[in-house]
Amino acid sequence: MRGSTVRKVATVFGGSGFIGRYVVQRLASLDYVVRVAVGHPDAARFLLTQGRVGQIVPLAASVADAGAVARAVAGADLAVNLVGILHERKPGDFRRLQAEGAGTVARLAAEAGVERLVHVSAIGADPASPSQYGRTKGEGEAAVRAAFPQAAILRPSIVFGPEDQFFNRFAGMARLLPVMPVVEGATRFQPVYVGDVADAVIAAATREDALGKTFELGGPRVWSFRELLRFILETTGHRRPMLDMPAGLVRLQARLSELLPNPPLTRDQLLMLQRDNLVAPGMPGLAELGIAPKSVEAVVPGYLARFRPGGGRRPIAA
Repeated sequence: MRGSTVRKVATVFGGSGFIGRYVVQRLASLDYVVRVAVGHPDAARFLLTQGRVGQIVPLAASVADAGAVARAVAGADLAVNLVGILHERKPGDFRRLQAEGAGTVARLAAEAGVERLVHVSAIGADPASPSQYGRTKGEGEAAVRAAFPQAAILRPSIVFGPEDQFFNRFAGMARLLPVMPVVEGATRFQPVYVGDVADAVIAAATREDALGKTFELGGPRVWSFRELLRFILETTGHRRPMLDMPAGLVRLQARLSELLPNPPLTRDQLLMLQRDNLVAPGMPGLAELGIAPKSVEAVVPGYLARFRPGGGRRPIAA
């Protein structure tokens, strides 16, 4: 990094999101000036309290806007790209944000002389994936490697934490529905704690042995989808029968839900659910970054307590 008399600068694309808020918090604690590059800066203002006055700076910088990206990385020591979507709001969003946008960030960061780049992808990223999500994540990784060969790439499994859209969503369903629907119940996951993912970002940004490597991030236990749903039911105290959904009905429901602003399931997500989401044998991961992963059992019950009958207040994330 630059001399100790100069404040270090980090630009975090997608910094107001689920993982981003934890990354920004950690960078601020390391005395970085943190530029939070997002489509709508107002959505990042809640992060201002994570640092001193002027330390955290929200910027309007979509990864689809090359000019804005260039301004966001100018003079930065570190760039972190956390941008990812689970469904498209407009046709082409997957390619525009996850493939082309990833390449734009890497190319302009390299041109600006940014010393380190951490790109957060996902397990399942593969240019040959049948799903648009997995395919464009894979294309994004390839674009990053081509433009910034020393970038560190992180691929987490499903990420959990107080603000997640997995455990919270299914816990809400358990509270409201008479049954727990099961889709692709045998698919296996390796859930990883959001704080561990954020710690992995910091490690990848600061360790010399992370340069140019790809890491897959998973928690200490492999769960089937059915096991995770059963854990949610037990944790929230809701007794619900688990109902396997017919494949044809699920595809129809996914197609119809795509008409909603925030669909609970899309046909593309259904394709991803048909493949295990596990750390590949031999891939470096959290251990190689010096991180001992937290378990689902140790973290999730604390923030799902509010879904129990007469449940308590939701805890504040740390």
